[in-house]
Parts: sequence; structure tokens; C-alpha cells
Amino acid sequence: MLDYTNAEVVLETRDLTKHYGGVHALEGANFKIHKGEHVAIMGDNGAGKSTFVRQITAVEQRTRGDIILNGSKTQFDSPIEAREAGIETVFQNLALADDLDVPSNLFLGREKVKFKLGPFSILDNKAMREATMAGLVKTGVKIPNILNSIQNMSGGQRQCVAIARTAAFHSKLTIMDEPTAALGVQETAQVENIIRTLKEQQEPVILISHNMRQVFDLMDRIVVFRRGRICANLTIDGSLQPEDVVAYITGAKTGSEFPEAM
Repeated sequence: MLDYTNAEVVLETRDLTKHYGGVHALEGANFKIHKGEHVAIMGDNGAGKSTFVRQITAVEQRTRGDIILNGSKTQFDSPIEAREAGIETVFQNLALADDLDVPSNLFLGREKVKFKLGPFSILDNKAMREATMAGLVKTGVKIPNILNSIQNMSGGQRQCVAIARTAAFHSKLTIMDEPTAALGVQETAQVENIIRTLKEQQEPVILISHNMRQVFDLMDRIVVFRRGRICANLTIDGSLQPEDVVAYITGAKTGSEFPEAM
């Protein structure tokens, strides 16, 4: 297992906190991910995993705390700003437009244009198709016809398109929220191969998953959330066992003896 502690820190959070009135959904999350590192976020339902990601991606605004991207503090006002800064997220609902083809989905909201005529624009479809093919090649995604609408594709192909969107825009960080939860065995294997490809290319990934086998096969480190707090930061090596992770998730073990998630 490679040691990433001396690698460039891509993303860091300090005291990241989110309150919904009197409900403390996320409290004091300190986290780092380094260039090339793949980190799993695990925890029971309601543990704060998705809340953590929503603050990073500006789906919601944090109550307090800092987000540092490539060494600079950031304040994103919307998911579009986070995406433009290089944080690409594959959510469970995929956020794909069924009636559009693959290039149109990849460039939805950030279309390439040849030129503008007042309120009208002429799209550069050729450039978008070429960038789409480059993104598919980079992630190893195979789509027989990129001009087919998304609604005519399998669940696995749709998920692969959502992941390929991250590669088409040279993302600094890819976040995946349960990317294989609704997929079959073959489709899951295809998505996992994409994650391995991102690893080979030194692309950092945060993966939210309940799939212990998947996490142990693909990730370098596990950060466990419990009741809105990070309770363990675990390196995946020969000594770590799935039952150890389960113990932290359930509260049978506490993580006070572990360093913060960095």
C-alpha cells in the first residue's frame, strides 16, 4: 500500500459543521485527501456521510468550517461553482437528462459554443463529441453509440456516463455516492474498473459506499462517520479487517486513539 502522506493535499476540511436548527448533522469534520489517493467514507444511515459531501460540493451551505482546495480556502455558492473549480460528483440519482445523448449530458450547463449572436449561440457539437470521446477513453468507458439518448442505455452505461463526465473536464477530485448500489454484478465490475483506471492515472477519489468488499478492493483508506462525527481514520492494509470497520460504524469501538482523517 502506497503512503500518500507526503503527496500534495488536494482537498482539506477543517471543523466542517452543518446544523439544521437543533439537529447537528455534521460536527467538526477534519479531513484530507492527497493526490492519487482513494478514500472511502463509510457509516450507518444518517451518520453524516452525505451531509459531508453536500457541504464540499455546495449543494448546501455549511454552518461553519473551512474547505481548502489545492491550498486555497474556498467558498462555493453553488454546485456549479464547485464543479467549475474541479470537484466532480456522481450522485446516486446520476443527474442525467434522459432525452439527451452522451455529449449533451456531459456538457449540460457548460456547452461549447462556436460564437454568440446576442441571446443566441451556435453550439460546437464537433468539439463536444471529441471531448466526450476523450473522456470515455480516459476512463475506459465503452459506449457503442454516443449519440444515443441516455434513456436507451442500461443502468451500468448510465452510471459510466456520469463517471466519464468527471474525466472530460479534468477534475481535481471525483466524489462518488454509492455508484454501484443499484447495479448488477457485471455492471458493478465495469464501474469498479473505471475506478481502477482513475487510480492508475493518479486521480483522487472519494467513494461513499456500504459495500465492504468493494472498499477493501479499491480504496487506500476508510474514514468512518458516526452520529455526525468522524470516529475513525483507517488505513487499508493487511492488519485491518472488515469486522474492525463494522465495530467503528456500530460504536462497539471508538476512534479516540486514531488521528484525524488526514
